[in-house]
This record gives sequence, structure tokens and C-alpha cells, in this order.
Amino acid sequence: MKQRLKLQALIEISLFAALGLIFDLLIPFRMPQGGSISLAMLPIFVMAYRHGLKGGLATGALVGTLQLLFGAYIFTPVQFLLDYTFAYGVVGMAGLFAGQVKRAAKDEAKKTLVVYLVLGALLGSLLRYGAHVLSGIVFFAEYAEGPVVAYSFAYNMTYMLPSFLVSAVVLVLLFVSVPRFATLATRGLR
Repeated sequence: MKQRLKLQALIEISLFAALGLIFDLLIPFRMPQGGSISLAMLPIFVMAYRHGLKGGLATGALVGTLQLLFGAYIFTPVQFLLDYTFAYGVVGMAGLFAGQVKRAAKDEAKKTLVVYLVLGALLGSLLRYGAHVLSGIVFFAEYAEGPVVAYSFAYNMTYMLPSFLVSAVVLVLLFVSVPRFATLATRGLR
């Protein structure tokens, strides 16, 4: 029985990671020096709330690794380390709020549910933003002159803030407007 549950979780993580890649490829607004506005984080958040921290981290790391295989922009080794597997992996830290999301969904406490959904999305997005900022500092320091730290903060904010907002809005709409989705996304494995 335990083996079957693990297999089901792995299949779900794989499918949602593929969905994250598709969202990134189909709905792109690509920035000239890397980064895009997309819903790629949405499946990671769903898996983080469904399977907790491990499920979120695994889904995120898989989304980032898949992006490496499908058109990654790599100019420095630090980008390879920070911009993909690590950056998307930390999005799964939203799973820290999985218990609160499940409890709020079960109790049908919509306001509480919205608060924890957005807090998890904010945490995951901020951590991903931090990884991109660090990578950007290294990149811009190598290829540009001037205030590279400020430029990296500003540049990465131009696509991370809209990506967070779009993902959080869709996440809240899915969980609050479609009760069946919230039930499926937060119930345990069978």
C-alpha cells in the first residue's frame, strides 16, 4: 500500500512538473536578458499544498531541470546553478503552508484559505526572486558596469512580481471558485 502511494505521488509530481514546463513555454513573455512572465509556478504551488514541502520541492526542482533542457539561457556557471533547478525548487517552499491550506479548505474558511494560499505563493516567489537576483548580480558584474546589485534587483522584479501576481490570482480562483478542485488538491492520497 505504501509503495502504491509513493508511486502515485511520483506520477503526480511528474505530471505537474510537465504542466509547469508547458505553462512556461506556451504563455511566455520573455525578457531580453532572461526571465519570463508565466504560470510556471502554479503547478508547483498546487503540488506543494497537496504533498507538502517534499512534493513542492521535488516538483519545483523538476520544472527547473526541464527548463534547462528546453531553451535555457546560460551565460555563467552560477546561472546554471541558481536560475533553474534551485530557483524553481525553492518555489516548493510554499509547502510549509500545506497543513494550513488543507485545514482551511476542509473547514471551508475561504478568507483563511486565501491568506495561506497567497502567503505560500509569496514565500515561494520571494525565494525564487532571491535566487535570480544572486545569479543576476554575477551575470551583470561580468558583462556590465555600474550598480549591478540595484540593476539585478530591478530587472528581476520586472518579471517576478507579475509572475507572482498572476499565479496567486489563478491559484486563489482555482481553490475558492472551484470547490471540487480544492477538495482534490488537498485530500490525501488513496
